[in-house]
Amino acid sequence: MNTQFDLGTMLSTPATLQNAVKQIPCEMLHPYHNHRFELYTGERLEDMVESIKENGVLSPIIVQPDKDGYEILIGHNRWNASKIAGLLTVPAIIKEGLTDDEAEMYVIESNLMQRGFDNLKISEQATVIAQRHSEMFSQGKRNDIIRELQMLEHPEQSTSFPVGTKLDNGDCKQNIADNYGMGRTSVARLIRIDKLINELKDLIDNGTLAVRSGVELSFLSEETQLEIAKLTDEYKIDMRKAKLLRESADDKGNVSTADIIRVLDGKKNTAEKSKSVKISNDVYSRYFQPRSTPKEIAETVEKALEMYFANQA
Repeated sequence: MNTQFDLGTMLSTPATLQNAVKQIPCEMLHPYHNHRFELYTGERLEDMVESIKENGVLSPIIVQPDKDGYEILIGHNRWNASKIAGLLTVPAIIKEGLTDDEAEMYVIESNLMQRGFDNLKISEQATVIAQRHSEMFSQGKRNDIIRELQMLEHPEQSTSFPVGTKLDNGDCKQNIADNYGMGRTSVARLIRIDKLINELKDLIDNGTLAVRSGVELSFLSEETQLEIAKLTDEYKIDMRKAKLLRESADDKGNVSTADIIRVLDGKKNTAEKSKSVKISNDVYSRYFQPRSTPKEIAETVEKALEMYFANQA
């Protein structure tokens, strides 16, 4: 089908007509600007390419128009495999007039449905959990999108898709924890991991950086995180160093480059704590009056030391 339609028609017609499919040239498509999910590789990609060569793209991708053509919301792997298979066009459903939040819902919900939460990388799980926790995810709108995606993938099951646990305002973290079979602490940690820059998220995913260390670094500013990321080839960041970096930050989460290197080098702060020296009662009674203040004593000792070391020169 090659049906053209506009936003006005979409808003006034049933969902079946709004979801009309159009063939779009592959070269006019590009990934979602904030796509954070890994594309298929290896055998899984090869199987998809072979399937598309034999059967074509059976399920249309979902896109939205932008100034550069069309931005893919759902179907990054199908688009990639189609290009490899030599297809010039891909069947697509065009979504017009979506808010940024709604577009984000399509991207996240589709990846979650296709892969399953447990099969996502830690950073991808963090994205899902953080977005679940965000107030932007209106439960009613999310349910509508889930039902639409289920209808597109499995029309025969469109009336019976389970939408899961409804989130409320009472205890969002607990609802999320119950929904994904994890503890509240794990939910809280994933929400923090989503605040890391991509370079540090990659270290979390490959096991170079521990999750709990990543949580500590997530409280630092983006600029400081970038400086730390540049040094991770040279230094290993354990929990102790991550905590020290967080403790070294100002109220905006910034840590100076010098302090970052000092912490990663494992060096103690060069600023020495003040030390006290005790004077015996015999010495005190010989040189000071009973009513002498600590300040007067310190000044006298300092003058005596200056004279002593001057004579040693």
